[in-house]
Amino acid sequence: MARPRNEPDVARYADMFSAMGMEPRLRIMRLLLSAHPHGIIAGDVGAELDIPPSTLSHHLDKLKDEELVSVRREGKFYWYSANADALHELLGFLYAELHSQRSN
Repeated sequence: MARPRNEPDVARYADMFSAMGMEPRLRIMRLLLSAHPHGIIAGDVGAELDIPPSTLSHHLDKLKDEELVSVRREGKFYWYSANADALHELLGFLYAELHSQRSN
């Protein structure tokens, strides 16, 4: 069944929330937001949050897969940053009904 033309992609937003739904990933997002817009290298994320590299890689990949995190390579370092546009869109989805209720 196709969704109505103007209905938001609820499944996509659910996946984004699910990606942040683990405590380490939420901590990663908060750290990346604190380093916005420049970002932070992966090793510093792991050191700051005491997350081993293999585990950190898994968490960052999940956040990146849901487009919540962006990554860029500079030399031998990978810089991670929060995707502020995606987060803004996600929060806008949550607040959309509140705003539509207020305008009625």
